[in-house]
Amino acid sequence: MHIPWLKRAGRQALTIATAVALLSAVPSMARADASADPEVESYVLPLGSATPSLEELQSEGGVARLRDIARNAEPIAQLPHETVGPAASYAQRATQPSRTAPVGSTASPTPMIAAPEPARTMTLDECKKGLGTTKKFYFTSRFAACSGASFVQTWLVNGRPSGVSMFNVRVVGTIAKNSRTINFKYYFTEMESQGTTEAPALKIGTKGKIPNSWPSTVRYTRGGNMPGTKTFAELKVLRSFNETVHAKPGQGSQGTTDLIAAIYQPSITITPPPNAQITGDLKGDLFFLPPRWDAAKYLANSTGGGNPDKRGAASFAYVGMLNYSTKTGAEERAAAQHIKTAFTKPQDTKPYMSAKKVPGQTPDQALHRTVSTKRRDDNRKEAVKQCRRYWGANYTQGGARECDEYPFASTYEGAAEHEYDADAKKFNFSVKPIAKEDNGAGGSLLLSFYAKNRVIDGMEDGFIVKIVS
Repeated sequence: MHIPWLKRAGRQALTIATAVALLSAVPSMARADASADPEVESYVLPLGSATPSLEELQSEGGVARLRDIARNAEPIAQLPHETVGPAASYAQRATQPSRTAPVGSTASPTPMIAAPEPARTMTLDECKKGLGTTKKFYFTSRFAACSGASFVQTWLVNGRPSGVSMFNVRVVGTIAKNSRTINFKYYFTEMESQGTTEAPALKIGTKGKIPNSWPSTVRYTRGGNMPGTKTFAELKVLRSFNETVHAKPGQGSQGTTDLIAAIYQPSITITPPPNAQITGDLKGDLFFLPPRWDAAKYLANSTGGGNPDKRGAASFAYVGMLNYSTKTGAEERAAAQHIKTAFTKPQDTKPYMSAKKVPGQTPDQALHRTVSTKRRDDNRKEAVKQCRRYWGANYTQGGARECDEYPFASTYEGAAEHEYDADAKKFNFSVKPIAKEDNGAGGSLLLSFYAKNRVIDGMEDGFIVKIVS
């Protein structure tokens, strides 16, 4: 049975023992010509790539198969699929969605409802499990994200493989509550070698780059204990490092939002021992993470607790996810059921529109928050107008019900969107009278989500709605 080599960390001892036995049976190239200098072919691959074992590399066509895997692998240097804001146009975005943490129900016996506190920490094991062998990015919130890559080196003597080595690099980015400092923790794991190699002497350089910022004049304060250049053997012992990136307020754009956007890119370089020649991926400029900073007056920590240098906070610029529950006991249940109908059976919603497709279901059709009082009021007025049109002037049944609208009145895509944008489809929204308590719970959940996830006004941000049941 074929077992991809990169997936064998738990069985490595057995694999190495098998490799040693094979090398004793198959003439080693190092033995065939002890005076020959080794060559190293270096590859940077997505985590979980199915690369050949040493036995397979030594078989006919084995090296060619590894080269094909590397040639056909999807590029490592990508942004998360859900990236928003200026960073979204910097580089190619991953075609597949990132993995996100599972979401629990918001059902609660308490009279008040609020969005859950977003995760702000992530362990290496959580990152490993979240990425698995297929995902490029894993997020547990807008304040905790990770990605990674695999580095594989094939060692050859006289053109034939004598050994293979590899290591994985994962980077976890986390942000404490109301902090402008982002911590990037680097983990070097699964550092293994098989056969005859000089892997312990490989020099590995580690650096965190910020290749672009918006505005371009932003200056950062960097800290941490990044290793610079260490050998393979040294990194196998040391294992983890961290770098901090801090941006002071007052450097951003968009007026009172004081928005700073950036690209953060881990970079790994490989230098062979002096007697070895290396080809292939000598430098691995890896995935991109999109940090941002704001000091919006309508979000938490807008005064910095009296310290102007601490105003605002950092986050990662990707589409947020607001969760509404249809479970029995969820206070927002009626609002969630209304949105679910708008998503799945738009033809059954009011006002009627033959080609209705409400936004907020996918990152490419996200919702965008507005803090404009006038725009929110205009959205509400248009929604109430449609409730009266279809359910009559007494649609509230004496105040027991309220007009629930989706998209929300606090978004640019609300019921009055067509009045502000002639290109927007008229009636591409849904209204329905629901119990006053459910409508209030849905609104409280939305406002709490905005605050806890630092959702800013305008098209440089966005969020989607997920209905859980």
